[in-house]
Amino acid sequence: MTSPDAVAPAASFATAQVQHGFEPGVHHRTAVPAIHQTAAYEFASLQEAADLFALRKSGIIYSRNSSPTQLILEERVAALEGGVSAVAVASGQAAVAITLLALAGRGGHIVAANQLYGGSVDLLQDTLDDFGITTTFVDQDDADAWRAAVTPQTRVFFAESVANPIAQVLDIRLVADIAHDAGVPLVIDNTVGTPHLIRPGDHGADFSVHSATKFLAGHGTSLGGVVVDLGSFDFGAEPEKWPQFTRSQHRFGDVVPWEKFGRDRAFTVLAKSKYVSDLGPALSPFNAWQILQGIETLDLRVSRQSSSALKIAEHLAAHPKVAAVHHPGLAGNPWHELADHYLPRGVPSVFSFDVAPSGDEDEIERVARLIDGLETFRLVANIGDARSIVAHPASMTHNHLNAEQRAAAGISLGTIRVSVGLEDPADLIADLERALALL
Repeated sequence: MTSPDAVAPAASFATAQVQHGFEPGVHHRTAVPAIHQTAAYEFASLQEAADLFALRKSGIIYSRNSSPTQLILEERVAALEGGVSAVAVASGQAAVAITLLALAGRGGHIVAANQLYGGSVDLLQDTLDDFGITTTFVDQDDADAWRAAVTPQTRVFFAESVANPIAQVLDIRLVADIAHDAGVPLVIDNTVGTPHLIRPGDHGADFSVHSATKFLAGHGTSLGGVVVDLGSFDFGAEPEKWPQFTRSQHRFGDVVPWEKFGRDRAFTVLAKSKYVSDLGPALSPFNAWQILQGIETLDLRVSRQSSSALKIAEHLAAHPKVAAVHHPGLAGNPWHELADHYLPRGVPSVFSFDVAPSGDEDEIERVARLIDGLETFRLVANIGDARSIVAHPASMTHNHLNAEQRAAAGISLGTIRVSVGLEDPADLIADLERALALL
């Protein structure tokens, strides 16, 4: 193949404007990861291209599947979670979706916690149900409910390490043991927990999923999601349950993923080569790069946010216009002991509180007056940002849930979710005081 360097200075303007001065594959020894902002990649030969498409060789084909910037992000998050490989995609929602699609398979069944982010509930009860994948929701604290929900078609258990928005702490080891007794993996959404505060794989989970938009990035600028294979689940133990891994796949040149790629890469190869490739939730190289920048300060940010959140929760717990504070760092919280066990480095900075009702005022109007009176906190549909954020789950993130589902998740009409950022906690407390004084 002719190198672009061979383009003569006298080459036509049209050719020079497209090719001159660039040589594919040249490494410039940048001190930080580079943004590989390209749609596609040049192959050295047709044989190399054929080998890459047939999975006979590992490499990058097209940015819908991967990019060098994305690969660094995947390796870094996998390392932070103690996993073996990872897949980065366009959003946390996409990460959850491709994980559950790849594991549940055709006609599969999922057992999931009631205490989930509203978007995950929508995915499970609506979209995946449309695909023929059914879900049974259970109270995450009820071990018998997890066991009773298992059917011969069950392929996945799904829960959050620390639930959004009420901050219930999952007994991961308990649920992992029940999942493994049923012969299925446990997938944990660790977005709120973060790998700095908790690594689900250390407690028996098999996959960890993140909305990288949140704490991993931390700056509120870029969407992204990552799923990490923690390398603990053996799909070869019951091969008939997992044909997507243990039978030859014609689209991959009759490759058997479990045989060729083993425990370290079978899941991620299937997820990328089939679900990411077919459905197209590609992570842009620029967003991958921005998330990498955020990860470099993850432990510093999360430690400060956790400390500030506990101070704010303690203040709210003593306020007469607050009916309840849902923060597992507080003594008396139902998940306080689990937080001590699973979160020794600190409790996440996402929690909720309930506004005390008034007999002569509509509850939503009362909440609206408080939220609209905030000046430092922002009303934003996000968490894990450097900026402190509030949301009203019943009318925002969990608005598709019916009253029974909201109650099962611990959400009332008076519940306000808080995501504490990096501002001075004294300023945040003062802002809440001003707003509460309006009630």
